[in-house]
Amino acid sequence: MPPELVERPGTTGTTDTDDSARALAGLDALDTPTVNRVPWWRRASSSVLPPVVALVLIVVVWQLVWASAVLPEYKLPAPAAVWDSFLTIVADGSIWSILWTSISRAFLGFVIALVIATPLGLLVAKVPVVRSAIGPLLSGLQSLPSVAWVPAAVLWFGLTDATIYFVVLLGSVPSIANGLVAGIDQIPPILPRVGRVLGARGLASARHILLPAALPGYLAGCKQGWAFSWRSLMAAEIIAVGPALGVGLGAYLKDGSDFNDIAGVFSAVLLILVVGIGVELLVFRPLERRVLRTRGLAGA
Repeated sequence: MPPELVERPGTTGTTDTDDSARALAGLDALDTPTVNRVPWWRRASSSVLPPVVALVLIVVVWQLVWASAVLPEYKLPAPAAVWDSFLTIVADGSIWSILWTSISRAFLGFVIALVIATPLGLLVAKVPVVRSAIGPLLSGLQSLPSVAWVPAAVLWFGLTDATIYFVVLLGSVPSIANGLVAGIDQIPPILPRVGRVLGARGLASARHILLPAALPGYLAGCKQGWAFSWRSLMAAEIIAVGPALGVGLGAYLKDGSDFNDIAGVFSAVLLILVVGIGVELLVFRPLERRVLRTRGLAGA
């Protein structure tokens, strides 16, 4: 009888082959993503109920502070006054043009930033001379508030959309590029080596090895780049105001300030906040969860 089929003393029907199969199955299970089945109502309650409760508490505290008259009416409006201001722009239909102006600019600017920042990040990560020359500049631009570029952009491009997009790009490109660089730096060295052995070089290596392996860092950079581009857009729309630029959320916020309409100011701030939270919840969070699941980090 072959040795591998001989039963060991003290076992019943157990062979070395069975032990090896179980050991291999156990090792495979370590790499298998763990999926915990949670009822839909529990998922909904855990994701929806906490922010709703927090929002209700904020409104209650806001109402109590307003009712106590600690601050005058022109500094702190009542929640009902802000709601009435919001309903006014909903009723006349201007809210849709305001949202479309800002969101379309932010989306287009972010796409252009991705097109610029992705090859730039690859160059900085893989070419030492480029990293030495441009790396510190990207870090400096990332820490520089984009609003500082608005006066220069107005002088260069005038009150046009080019001014807005210029500021948005300077706010988002450094973050996206640095996120990609950080992701590539954390790739295990064996992956690019295996790629070279298999013939993946140049663009093929970037497409099939570097970008997929650096996806978590790249996605984090994109998420931060979107936040920076949205803030840069609001700053540009507040400062650069003109008939050719239309009325976005930033211009709507400035109009409330110019006309001493504190309820309009709060309404604009809440709309800006809602758009930022909506993009986070509807775009980046699902992408982030999918990337974590594909890497066996479903519980993260």
